[in-house]
Amino acid sequence: MKIENPNPIQWQFAERAEQLQASFIREILKITQQPEIISFAGGLPSPLTFPVDEMKVAYDKVLSENGKVALQYGPTDGYTPLRQWIADSLSTGGAKIVPEQVLMTSGSQQALDLLGKVLIDEGSRVLVETPSYLGALQAFSVYLPEFKSVATDEHGLVPSSIDAVAQGARLLYSLPNFQNPTGRSLSIERRQELVETCARLGLPLIEDDPYGSLSYKGEPLPKMVAMNPDGVIYMGSFSKVLTPGIRLGYVVAPLPLARRLELAKQAADLHTSQLTQMVVHEVIKDGFLDQHIPKIRALYGDQCQVMLDAMAQHFPAGVEWTKPEGGMFIWVTLPQHINAMQLLDEAIAQKVAFVPGSPFYANEPATNTLRLSFVTVPPERIRHGIEILGKLIAAKL
Repeated sequence: MKIENPNPIQWQFAERAEQLQASFIREILKITQQPEIISFAGGLPSPLTFPVDEMKVAYDKVLSENGKVALQYGPTDGYTPLRQWIADSLSTGGAKIVPEQVLMTSGSQQALDLLGKVLIDEGSRVLVETPSYLGALQAFSVYLPEFKSVATDEHGLVPSSIDAVAQGARLLYSLPNFQNPTGRSLSIERRQELVETCARLGLPLIEDDPYGSLSYKGEPLPKMVAMNPDGVIYMGSFSKVLTPGIRLGYVVAPLPLARRLELAKQAADLHTSQLTQMVVHEVIKDGFLDQHIPKIRALYGDQCQVMLDAMAQHFPAGVEWTKPEGGMFIWVTLPQHINAMQLLDEAIAQKVAFVPGSPFYANEPATNTLRLSFVTVPPERIRHGIEILGKLIAAKL
């Protein structure tokens, strides 16, 4: 029986809820579900790389041999053999990572949320790159920080610019490898300078590394966590090297912080799926990624080159873009007077989509920038979509 309510509820939301904003990228993806759209918008891995057969075998083995454990509640910090595998993969001669530093999360997005919950108070200063990963800006924004932008150039974050904005900062968030959204990577020299600068300032440094394995040359640059395990928080994910559908990430932190993150996760979701963790460990424990990741690199490298060649052919003079050596993204800078948001409307009308650059800026957005992703689009559609974009841009010159 329906209850007649003469006094409908007047919802009063928490202040943090009033700060929540939809992801611009996720909203665009609703449009790009239409099959006729050539979408350079989503940062989605190519389904061609998903190890469906290996996952099926692993699920069957885990459930057949250890199903009662796999289907039970698990420890908050995660499945111990998988945490050991991660610790071993990150340990080097100069830096030993132990499993107690590893916390499994429901995708790296949860790791960002937990870090914000543990490290950020309202008004806390948080340093981010210019531009930075939109998902991190969203996750941290819930905790009402004061974002300060760290300068970048064509080679990525500029470590010498940190001192000017570091006073009172709680953390610096960085993506050193094939950054989302620009595709840029930090040189070894800049990595060392960045780690040394943060250590000198007593500033926690977050190294978010979802794309580090996707170097087209197959030679990943050294990880900053190995340079200073006591001051660098490392984030990783299985989304780009296996599949995003499993929602499995991890954060590696100094022990005092790792314990706080574990307590925050207890309050959030108790633990990440035990079954998923056991299946992933079964897939990767005997070296599967050593054979699988080179196939991803080859596919993405070929499609990146197709897009770069098409841009060189069809984009008019005055347009600049990055030339990534790994990852999933190309960053485009248009002439100053062209607004990428307006360009998007015109592109969608012609069945092409991309992500305008403005949402990736914590402060002072550059409205003449945009991000292109090439990994889910076949070569012939890449060429056709870039040709359309080139004509639309040329018409505005």
